[in-house]
Amino acid sequence: MPAEKYNNLSDEELLSLYYKEGDSEWLGILLQRYTLLLYGVAMKYLKNDAEAQDAVQQVFLKTITVLKRYKVTYFKTWLYTVVKNHCLLLIRNKTNTSPIGEEFPIEAEETDFLLLQHNEKTLSAIENCLQKLNKEQGTCLTLFYLQKKSYQEVSNLTNYSLLEVKSYIQNGKRNLKILVEHHLKQ
Repeated sequence: MPAEKYNNLSDEELLSLYYKEGDSEWLGILLQRYTLLLYGVAMKYLKNDAEAQDAVQQVFLKTITVLKRYKVTYFKTWLYTVVKNHCLLLIRNKTNTSPIGEEFPIEAEETDFLLLQHNEKTLSAIENCLQKLNKEQGTCLTLFYLQKKSYQEVSNLTNYSLLEVKSYIQNGKRNLKILVEHHLKQ
């Protein structure tokens, strides 16, 4: 099954097909989409080509085992978090010669999943609460944090002054934090 044929399917559709049919080819297509992202993140943290490639392979294997047991909603965000945490763990293990992390891999995997599940709930809450902000704050936060635009680029795109952009971002962050905390308590 050529992957190009399924480029029009969203991550959610591919993941749904994988969960429904149990066919690892769907997961393969999905992982292939994010190979460069995973490699880029691994290079950012590990600064070594061979280690980054190994990390990507290890994350692929971990993804296969974890997705067999748990349902993931926001695949790209989840995958990014997995590779980042994996790289940070590798760095920590390099500086910390204690083999404790290797003695309890299943517990570590469970802890990682619980953390990812919490992060997924938080991301979902952020997504919902972002829409509750006033238009200016929501727009500025989206452009600045999600689309990685600079203050100047946000100002150019929205026609708000730099001071307004900074104010909307600062107030929007505060308001978003309050909304998310309230949302997560419910």
